[in-house]
This record gives sequence, C-alpha cells and structure tokens, in this order.
Amino acid sequence: MLITSAPAQAGCPRHPALAEAIERSVSTDGVHPTAIGGMWLARMSQPSPPVHGVHEAAVCIIAQGRKQVMLGEEVYVYDHARFLVVSVDVPVVGQVIEASADAPYLCVRLDIDPRRLNELILEIDPGPVRNAPAPSLALSATTPELFDAVVRLVRLLETPGDIPVLAPLIQREILYRLLRTDQGPRLREIAACESRLGQVSRAIHWLKTNYQRPFRMEILAAEARMSPSALHQHFKAITAMSPLQYQKQLRLQEARRLILAQGLDAATAGHNVGYDSPSQFSREYSRLFGAPPLRDATRLRTRPELVRTA
Repeated sequence: MLITSAPAQAGCPRHPALAEAIERSVSTDGVHPTAIGGMWLARMSQPSPPVHGVHEAAVCIIAQGRKQVMLGEEVYVYDHARFLVVSVDVPVVGQVIEASADAPYLCVRLDIDPRRLNELILEIDPGPVRNAPAPSLALSATTPELFDAVVRLVRLLETPGDIPVLAPLIQREILYRLLRTDQGPRLREIAACESRLGQVSRAIHWLKTNYQRPFRMEILAAEARMSPSALHQHFKAITAMSPLQYQKQLRLQEARRLILAQGLDAATAGHNVGYDSPSQFSREYSRLFGAPPLRDATRLRTRPELVRTA
C-alpha cells in the first residue's frame, strides 16, 4: 500500500479564517449543498469509519482536521496544508481520521466544470496538453492566494444577494489559482476533450449511464475513440481498476442506495442493477462493504452522514 501524505502538523491542523467561515454556515455533521452552485461544505465532529462512494471531479480544500482517501492500493492523506484534486468520477473509500467536537473536520468541495475551465485556459494560455495517463487523485500544496479566494467564496453564503454577481467571479479566480499550482497540467487535461483523460472520461460516462447493461470492450472503446487495448491500459492507470471492476463498483453503490433509500430487498436491488444471481450479488456486496446488504443498511440508517463524505 502506497501512502501519499500531507506534511505532519503540530496540534490540530487548521486554517482559521476558512474554518470560521464554514462553521458560520454549517452546524451539523454531513455534506451540505450550498446556495453557490458546485460548492459543498462538509463537517464531521468525530473520525469516521471508511465510507465508500463515487467521487466526482472536484477540488477538496480542508480548513480543519485530516482525511484519507483510498484509490486502489494508494492512500492519499491530506489536511489544510494540501488540497485534493479528483480528475474523473471514480469510486473511492474516504475516511475522516482527525476530528473532534471541539475541532470538527471542515472541508470545502468545489466541483470542476470543464467548460468554464476550458474557457479560462483558452483566454489565458492555451498551451500544450499533457497526454500521459496519471492517477485520478493528486495532492498539492494549498497556496495563500487559493485560500484567500476560497474564504471569500464561502463568506458569500452570509450575503446571499451578492452570490449571483460575485460567486462566478470568485469561482473563476479559484480556477485561475489552481491552474497556477503544479496541478495545472492535470486541470488542462480535464478541460481537453481529446486528451487521454478526456477519452477515458467518455468511457466512464457511458458506464455510469449504462451500468445495468453488459458491455463489450469494443463498444466501450468506440465510445472513448480508442483501441480496446489502449483504453484498458489508460483506464486502469487513471482509475486504478479495469472497466469491468469500475462497472461492478457502480452497480454495488447503486444497489446500496436502493436498499437504503427505497427499502428494496437485496435480491430486488441486485436484479435492478444488473445481477442475475442473488448469491453472487450478496457475496460481492459483502466483499466491498464488509457486511451483507441487510446488516449494512441497518448500520447506515443509524448514521446517514456516512453515506457520503467530502
């Protein structure tokens, strides 16, 4: 297991201005949507067990506390000193590892809009796009300029009338600050439709839309506009799993949602997401989530904030 970690900090790692801005807007644990499109605020008052989920393309900036995210065999540990970039929608296991009632975990998640990103790149510096596949998760040092812009964006929640005019401007500034970090090449890949990342993103979109259906690699490769062998290679380099493994995770995540939100029994949920064999569904569900469907759903109903984390 490889661990990519933020540098050790003395005491509770935090950015005071951002932590205070988040705490003025959220007072309960969980991941909260906000009045600013594409911005979510997360709060946890205690460490969490591992939480499975599909993480959308986004930037996560921690104000206080510490978290780890696992992609395949690699573990990314970060706090206020580093931000996390997720370049494509990918199944991960997240876990808040430092939080308390007095110093809760506080985080801002900003979804990445490739269209806005591409418009900004074309305006400031089109430049070349790196086309070598890289893991979909990465950490970089959080700069003072980036923190300043994020703090101002979160503070807009206190003056809702300013959001329509000022939020797009600050969001644009945040994208600019991100492009100026060492994650600039990765962000350029996100914006470029014909990069390897863009091609794999098309395959991911097809899988997310058609996860119940069996697929042939040739069909998925045609969607990505790559050869089957190239798609398999780049898909695994970016997501740390094969397309088939990715589809299986999507199916199990959706089945879990159906069992929890709609009260479906395991056999019906498994069938709805594409499983023909209830016993196979139960085995694979238990292997991923650590408990059979009924016991897992009972546990999650007592702590619904664990269904999603940021």
